[in-house]
Amino acid sequence: QVQLVESGGGLAQPGGSLRLSCAASGSIASIYSRAWYRQAPGKQRALVALITSGGSTNYADSVKGRFTISGDNAENTVYLQMNSLKPEDTAVYYCNVINKFSSYWGQGTQVTVSS
Repeated sequence: QVQLVESGGGLAQPGGSLRLSCAASGSIASIYSRAWYRQAPGKQRALVALITSGGSTNYADSVKGRFTISGDNAENTVYLQMNSLKPEDTAVYYCNVINKFSSYWGQGTQVTVSS
């Protein structure tokens, strides 16, 4: 069973930056997309950013121009560079990988933006 492991979360000040990483414990073939979701307390999990196997990206309006998603197909990793962080970015961030067989989720990493 392939597992996804996120890292890079933590505490950042408003205006600061964090870089999240998500690594797969094994090889995932036939990937359609990699994505980052987030879930704030009392809210539903929502898409933050997505990158397809072809390299196309899609972002939530609230993070456009501040966050950048990238992926390394050879190493089965996906990154989320988060700049100009705001308190409303505080949430648990989850990575997701979808291939022709399944949808994989990580365990989540906490991001807290506070002064």
